[in-house]
Amino acid sequence: MAQTTAAVDLRKRERDNNKVFKRLRRLAGQAIMDYSMIADGDRIMVCLSGGKDSYAMLDVLLSLQAKAPVRFELVAVNLDQKQPGFPAHVLPEYAKSLGVDLTVLEQDTFSVVQRVIPEGKTTCGLCSRLRRGALYTFAEEQGFNKIALGHHCDDIVETLFLNMFHGGRLSAMPPKLKSDNGKHIVIRPLAYCRERDLQRHAENAQYPIIPCNLCGSQPNLQRQAIKQMLGEWDRRHPGRVETIARSIRNVAPSQLADPKIFDFAGLDATQGQDNWLH
Repeated sequence: MAQTTAAVDLRKRERDNNKVFKRLRRLAGQAIMDYSMIADGDRIMVCLSGGKDSYAMLDVLLSLQAKAPVRFELVAVNLDQKQPGFPAHVLPEYAKSLGVDLTVLEQDTFSVVQRVIPEGKTTCGLCSRLRRGALYTFAEEQGFNKIALGHHCDDIVETLFLNMFHGGRLSAMPPKLKSDNGKHIVIRPLAYCRERDLQRHAENAQYPIIPCNLCGSQPNLQRQAIKQMLGEWDRRHPGRVETIARSIRNVAPSQLADPKIFDFAGLDATQGQDNWLH
């Protein structure tokens, strides 16, 4: 009997997804090793937003957990920000299908952001601060020592250019950092993963994506302009984003111009310091 088109398409999607997922898992495993993100006995709070990146991060961490040389605990946490139309049943049902513990925190940050930020202005900054505060507080209360976020390579490179173009500083998103309150380690296991692979995996895995009705609906975000710029570079020069990402991990302070991180004055220690500020 001839195979149906649907069956052929399904097998094709499964083969493609296996290939993409293996790449995501390999790159995440490499990032975890490079930055010592996970250690034996860690209790990791996996932030699950309902977007493609957090779904993929959870899948990758579960896959790595099964074969990891150390034992660690994963607990998924979602912050319900009370956005209008938020489908509250989606994430609990998804987590249950995986056999994963999920805690849903409820905090009406949506109303706060809508009240404080003028119409037409970017809401991301305040929304992010409120979200971080709620998640850090919960992590401390529940004894989590690691917080896993779903930022990927493209996010990191976009942040680099955002900070250069609009903040006048050379900084991005580190794969691992201490939280603002100094009590937790934040990790980004997808730091080496490209967004295009995460998008392909999400489509193949048919994740129940929950769109953001707050920042995701704003058409003129500066990050979107940076994303378009990098996308054009990537089309004209494949591999450029990966090269930029590698440069963040290969910094030469003596070839920049920040006297706080390199002793330029000490390069000529035999001479006195002239006062040029008259």
